[in-house]
Amino acid sequence: MEIEPFALERWFAEVEHDADVMLAESGVRPLSPDRFDTDPDDLGYVIPTAGDPAFRKRVGALHDRTAAETLFTCGTQEANFLAFLATVETHAVVVTPTYGSLSAVPRALGAVTEVPLADGWRLDPGAVADALRPDTDLVVLNNPNNPTGRYHDAAAVRAVYEACADNDTYLLCDEVYRLLADEPQPPVASLGRYGVSTAGVSKAFGLAGLRFGWLCGPEPVVDAAARWKDYTTIAPPRIGQHVARQALDDRAEILAANRRLAADHRAVVADLLEAHGMEWSDPDCGVNAFLEVPDGFPDAETFCRDLVAEESVVLAPGEAFGHPDHVRIGYGLPREELAEGLARLDSFLEAA
Repeated sequence: MEIEPFALERWFAEVEHDADVMLAESGVRPLSPDRFDTDPDDLGYVIPTAGDPAFRKRVGALHDRTAAETLFTCGTQEANFLAFLATVETHAVVVTPTYGSLSAVPRALGAVTEVPLADGWRLDPGAVADALRPDTDLVVLNNPNNPTGRYHDAAAVRAVYEACADNDTYLLCDEVYRLLADEPQPPVASLGRYGVSTAGVSKAFGLAGLRFGWLCGPEPVVDAAARWKDYTTIAPPRIGQHVARQALDDRAEILAANRRLAADHRAVVADLLEAHGMEWSDPDCGVNAFLEVPDGFPDAETFCRDLVAEESVVLAPGEAFGHPDHVRIGYGLPREELAEGLARLDSFLEAA
């Protein structure tokens, strides 16, 4: 199996370490460990390696799935990777733009048809249905969408699911930002036997360092993913499971605070962009947005490299998402860092 370089991660590896402000961070600012009990008693393996059965039952129930239909993973990235290994043999349909691994891994396993979002970054169920083939194994959706921050409406997602079900095709939805919505839609795993949801505590909860995620879906997919997991991380991180359990206990308080942060920070970014006449994807959920590259720059990578060189601020070039005319901004970081990053971006745009 050959896989293409992960363009976004290679960009971050090149510039993030030496930059002053990471204005492309895709999650909510990290929570302090002080609010949790961080002593899991010991640092051995989680047994059974799929995750604590009682906790899997609890997480599964949030997706209308059982413990047997729930697998704990090392972050949502592993959940997606295992789901692709478990399902993709011949052909996948991927809705784009999207996070790089959601298209690159399926492409390493079979043929991929990309279906771009419609005008206004809207999900077009008809276009997805038209892309299905008799041998399509999987449709891949990211909702809320990264990089645009658009939350595809429930009716459109349901229509995509129905098209998949009629075609005997699984629908995988990466839902890491779903709980940042004021009124989260039902997870795709709850829609029926063909629905697969992946998520975790990294983005909406602000707990990326725990590396704790999950895969919920039909038992055949979960069982196949678990067999592959024996060859990857074997078990989820013990301390990650320990703290994630507490985070779910406190999820109402944590998510309410993070939703307020996302809304407040979105307004600050919107004001800056309006002042410079810059168009954006008008995000309605999460902490990401896609900005149009302003006039005077040939492409997004040039814009981002100049910004790093002149202001030591990192944005994500749209080339990593197949859109060289856009850049991704993340506005979930602490308010002081956001203010500093936006002030430097403002200076850069004024001088451009």
